[in-house]
Amino acid sequence: MSASCVAEQLATLRRQGYVVVRQFAPAAVVTALRDEAERQLASQAGPIEYEADLQYPGAPPSRQAPGGATARRLLGAFGRGPQFKAWATSPAVAAWLRAYFGETPVLSTVHHNCVMTKHPAYGSLTGWHQDIRYWSFSQPELVSVWLALGPETAENGGLYFIPGSHTASYSAEQFDEKKFFRDELPENRRWIQQAVCPELAPGDVVFFHCRTLHAARQNGTDRVKFSLVHTYHPQSCLPLPGSRSASAPGVPLGDE
Repeated sequence: MSASCVAEQLATLRRQGYVVVRQFAPAAVVTALRDEAERQLASQAGPIEYEADLQYPGAPPSRQAPGGATARRLLGAFGRGPQFKAWATSPAVAAWLRAYFGETPVLSTVHHNCVMTKHPAYGSLTGWHQDIRYWSFSQPELVSVWLALGPETAENGGLYFIPGSHTASYSAEQFDEKKFFRDELPENRRWIQQAVCPELAPGDVVFFHCRTLHAARQNGTDRVKFSLVHTYHPQSCLPLPGSRSASAPGVPLGDE
């Protein structure tokens, strides 16, 4: 990837709060990650967060209800096998983030660090939110790296983003008690009307800022959607002592 191409991508992320980089991950890497994710989902290899645990719209009411064993995400992706570790710390990811941050990027093992699995029927809707809402760092300067392990569209629950939302100031009243952006408010609707759902092919990556408002619908197809997401911060941006963000050490990404 040329320096001018990367510079344009970085500028897009800074301007609109997200950028799609096509075919960022090699096909062989995507296949290996997807195969392993499918194997671990089939065997219910923990730790797993279930749809019933979060109770988002469309989720089963309990673990005992029909669909109660539907996984929302396979947690702890970095420790789920060498292929996951290799992707999260890959030279391509490290170089791109180093160019963005201007310093060493650090992988958070606390936030995201998971395989997202959106199932038909029992996969829930995710409301508008900023990822920074539950994170505690010295600066709100984190970037998530979302890798599509299969096709992603609005129909199967692909991510929607609101361009420019990462630089806006919002009042506390614009969010509900769970810190979701309230879609019934006229001032919020004006933002939501600008939302974009980029279609992704396997191997495409979305880099998005921790303050960018995003959401996802339910999966209206008959196939599970798999995505792999990790979050990174610059080395100078520290998790606050005593917070959940500081509950496990990060992984600095070296030059190699």
